[in-house]
Amino acid sequence: MPTRSGRRPAKAVSNPSPLALSLINRLQGGFPLGPQPFAQAATALGCDQDVLIATLAELLNQGWLTRFGPLFNAERMGGGLVLAAMAVPDEMFDGVASRVNRFPEVAHNYRRDHRLNLWFVLATDSPAAIDETLHRIEAAAGLPVYSFPKEREFYLGLWLEIDADGERHTRSFSEQPLAAPKPLDALDRRIVAATQAGLPLVAEPWLQVAHQVGCSRDLLSERIQAMLASGVIRRIGVVPNHVRLGFRGNGMTVWDIPDERLDTVGRRIGELDFVSHCYSRPRHPPDWPYNLFAMVHGTDRAQVARKVAEMAHLIGPDSRAHDILYSSAVLKKTGLRLVD
Repeated sequence: MPTRSGRRPAKAVSNPSPLALSLINRLQGGFPLGPQPFAQAATALGCDQDVLIATLAELLNQGWLTRFGPLFNAERMGGGLVLAAMAVPDEMFDGVASRVNRFPEVAHNYRRDHRLNLWFVLATDSPAAIDETLHRIEAAAGLPVYSFPKEREFYLGLWLEIDADGERHTRSFSEQPLAAPKPLDALDRRIVAATQAGLPLVAEPWLQVAHQVGCSRDLLSERIQAMLASGVIRRIGVVPNHVRLGFRGNGMTVWDIPDERLDTVGRRIGELDFVSHCYSRPRHPPDWPYNLFAMVHGTDRAQVARKVAEMAHLIGPDSRAHDILYSSAVLKKTGLRLVD
């Protein structure tokens, strides 16, 4: 897997055990599909499967990980996905955030330091359901919602690592050519429903899922492999809590780029080792002039600011304006829930 080395790593305040760190560093993707996947993964980590399962459960319970299992791509499976934002008065913020979080379609929700201070990701089972759900959220919150659908994806992927000295690093996921996705049939949808909240922490998780959805383990493996090949499943593994792991400076950078230069600049920014997400999204004039979004992670805000200065130097005169929306609170992070 190619590396995208993190820069200016910082020491950790405290870390999980060496085995837990190895699990976090090595199991963010590529979880086996065989009959005894935990035994196979445990051998690579130098432990037995019972210890691995117990360690994984502890990391989830303590909040070092937010989930474990397949990560689904809503758009590749025929669903809808959008980033949305609201400007919420401080005195209303907690109530509005709570009402937004009650929508099962809301996969992630963050408070950011900006006039638009509530940012959430909405995933639905069909593209047509996006607008309807946004209208329901507006009605529940009593405030307008700004919609920022993805127009082009330049990069998505972040592998977080902590070495033995407690230094933080990032690297990229392998990017493989994707097969054309096929419409999900009834069995596929049962598989998504059974795994979208995570895999069971048992010696034979795939066998348990197969029993749950009513098929053989071999057929389940075949369907999972097809979803991986088509990008319906981005990866299978653990999802670290980046804040808990010491990446406490998290800034969504936004840039006003001339439309004719957007693809060139977006590709260039997406190649930077410290950028985990890079998309073009629509402007909302006159309130929002920005059309390029790039997420930057660092150990603190000062490190993020240095990285953004590097981005600004790279973009040069193609940037007419930019801003950094720092994350000040994680309000919800459950992953996509696309199938009932």
